[in-house]
Amino acid sequence: MTADDTKEFVNFLGLDRAQLTALFLELGEKPYRAEQMMKWMHHRQVSDVDDMTDMSKKLRARLSEMGSVYEAPVEESFESVDGTRKWLVRAASGSLVETVFIPESSRGTLCVSSQVGCALDCSFCSTGKQGFNSNLTAGEIVGQVRMANRLLADVYPERAQAVTNVVMMGMGEPLLNFDHVASAVDIMMDDLGYGISKRKVTISTAGVVPGIEKLIETTDCSLALSLHAPNDALRDELVPINRRYNIETLLDAARRYVGNLGDKRTITVEYTVIDKVNDQPEHAEELATLLKSLPCKINLIPFNPFPGSGYRRPASINIRRFQDRLVRAGLSVTVRTTRGEDIEAACGQLRGQVADKTRRQEQYRMIASEAEA
Repeated sequence: MTADDTKEFVNFLGLDRAQLTALFLELGEKPYRAEQMMKWMHHRQVSDVDDMTDMSKKLRARLSEMGSVYEAPVEESFESVDGTRKWLVRAASGSLVETVFIPESSRGTLCVSSQVGCALDCSFCSTGKQGFNSNLTAGEIVGQVRMANRLLADVYPERAQAVTNVVMMGMGEPLLNFDHVASAVDIMMDDLGYGISKRKVTISTAGVVPGIEKLIETTDCSLALSLHAPNDALRDELVPINRRYNIETLLDAARRYVGNLGDKRTITVEYTVIDKVNDQPEHAEELATLLKSLPCKINLIPFNPFPGSGYRRPASINIRRFQDRLVRAGLSVTVRTTRGEDIEAACGQLRGQVADKTRRQEQYRMIASEAEA
């Protein structure tokens, strides 16, 4: 079966419990049918509706007429020397998106894509240079978790499932694909789905403030802000959406989101450290002042180079000095270990193969070729 074969059908894989319950009620069935089907799809990883044998043949036939359980296929896979794995997944658009698994001794983190390419154009991110094609459906998003658990089951037999943490930090801006991302996150956290703790499912945004406002009413998963600059002038250059939703507006929305969570939870502030761009002592001082009233943890991310970016990664000692200044100001700060760089799976390097509907790829290739000349 190809993606084209499923376009007319419902992809049951992307329906959360409420949506699936509503579907069965429309069919005149009892609500518990939704629980049965979710277990088949997510716990047992059954894809053929006809194999869901605790439902009648008549019901299975009706479901098969309506849709299917469709998981986008893996076209290629890569494994890093450090154990990181990357898969190229064929989206319904025909383009390839990337999913990355980062193993650690006590957990496995899956970096999930939400869009084919990215509509934003952050200057330090390779994904943005690919332009934008389309949103991924909830089924395509959830399918990445399902796929990773299946492919890694034999690698981590001691775990109930290989994926213990999910970060929506792959290709795309999750909050520009809100409805599909919200449904996918519900399934990830649902005990009938993947049962991942709300603290271990993270949506990362570059600053789509209306999306954060909607999250307050929708979910209680974890939130990460891709900040990357301590003032509006610099952030306008690095993260262009800042020109629409400035830092003050973004942090105000973030405070309201974390305040709604309660339970002494915090959000994560992501800060890509770029040599001689945003890594100077004055930047650390500004950042410390900016974040002192926000319940947060700061994650410093050493810039991961890609061709034509024009940026460089700071020396490790400079990153540590930047961290020390923030810690002395009373902030909680970690430095992200770069993983999967040899297979271009590190943060900011994800590119996939995007059938760009903008002219961004063309423009970027011109800029890159001029830089190399």
